[in-house]
Amino acid sequence: MLIEEIMSVLVVVECDNGEVKKSSLEVASYGSQVAQLLGTTATAIAVGVASEANLGQLGEQGISKVLYDAEPRLKDFVNGAYTKLIAAAAEKEQSQVIVLANSNIGAAVGSRLSVRLKASLATNVVELPKVEGGKFTVRRGAYSGKALSDVVLTSDRKIIAVKKNSIEALHNAGQAATVEQFSAQLTDTDFADAPKQVIMQEQAGGVLLPEADKVVSGGRGMKGPENWYLIEDLAKALHAATACSKPVSDVDWRPHHEHVGQTGITVSPNLYIACGISGAIQHLAGVNSSKVIVVINKDPEAPFFKAADYGIVGDVFDVLPKLTQAVKELG
Repeated sequence: MLIEEIMSVLVVVECDNGEVKKSSLEVASYGSQVAQLLGTTATAIAVGVASEANLGQLGEQGISKVLYDAEPRLKDFVNGAYTKLIAAAAEKEQSQVIVLANSNIGAAVGSRLSVRLKASLATNVVELPKVEGGKFTVRRGAYSGKALSDVVLTSDRKIIAVKKNSIEALHNAGQAATVEQFSAQLTDTDFADAPKQVIMQEQAGGVLLPEADKVVSGGRGMKGPENWYLIEDLAKALHAATACSKPVSDVDWRPHHEHVGQTGITVSPNLYIACGISGAIQHLAGVNSSKVIVVINKDPEAPFFKAADYGIVGDVFDVLPKLTQAVKELG
């Protein structure tokens, strides 16, 4: 199919606790800009649970219509059900381009959708596509963000997973999207791979680490789990999530779902504060997409300072209480 024949762009919007996730606002903005580039419109399919009023606000990101399936079992992520839902929406809208977040859900669903729809799949995408000479080219991060690669998507259908914080969310105040009830006719079979128990791994203040805008992380410089209250106090003051380095989780100072790094969780917050972490390459691979990195370490030669936007050379046990107090005073 030629690029100019594309009917619409479908944007997958993730919802949690009745609201659209920040990463999905970025994805919605990306999708609407792709639609504008292709001379078409952008429709969203909502996964999870959100209010009609909240979904309507996606018009501010350039979305013209939102499809919403009120099936209550979609509250929690189920790979098979989410895949069928998105595929059904793509068929309804005759969408040849599907845009989703490069999140845990996006990674799981994207590969299944690629097979189901016989679509090209590009993950970790960091820029809007280039459409020239009939070619659809996307730029994606590679080697843990150390390099970029340009990939031409050649299938009729194309799936783009957008890296968090790579696109600014649009805010066209007053614009509203139409919310349309939609049913993918999901059955018990579609929910067969549902987990028996869903465990929400929330950190300080109830913030999910992969979705957090701010993260306070600790390393071996914290000297033991009994000192982690210093990390938690700052995180609470900032309304941030807490995290840790791999050595910390390996010795069970902190739970493994807080481990950030190449073999743990990859985060892309607006602010990442590293406390007592030396900055091994494996840890940097999990945080180098952060917009602002602040490093606190008493060793001025710590490798992490080379990657930091701001550095504080000092003992975490002296710096953290003062920093927490300053945040509280600023309100």
